[in-house]
Amino acid sequence: MIDTDDLFFFIIAFATCIIPIFGEYLLGHESVAWVSHPSVPDHPDHELAKKLLPNGRGSMIAFGIKGGKDAGVAFINNVKLASHLANVGDTRTLVIHPASGTHSQMDEATLKFAGLSHDMIRLSVGIEDIDDIKNDFEVGFRAARKPRLVSNQ
Repeated sequence: MIDTDDLFFFIIAFATCIIPIFGEYLLGHESVAWVSHPSVPDHPDHELAKKLLPNGRGSMIAFGIKGGKDAGVAFINNVKLASHLANVGDTRTLVIHPASGTHSQMDEATLKFAGLSHDMIRLSVGIEDIDDIKNDFEVGFRAARKPRLVSNQ
């Protein structure tokens, strides 16, 4: 019998191992304006995270999609493997665009005060094959480059 605690820690460890690879993919992508994760060297808590979290820095990444809010909506509406959900820590890859979803009622000043922006996508990496996730994101990025044509799909 599989111990559920062991399975939980396996899933977390697996997702944490993928993050550096996925972070590099996002950092190098033409459709991404910025990436925020403690594994990224320019993150303000990078050195502290290396010290406190030597075995990994979590499976949640925030990144900015070029094109702002419309591009974020188009991206979310066009990824298929990644689930559009606000929770984290799942076995599935999850994405959300806070400015058009969970925080859509906020004005610009309140979004900024909360540390959010119109271009922010929150990503919780799951256990799917990394190439499958990347391929799914490529579909979303293509849609984001032409949001008015595809955002209602």
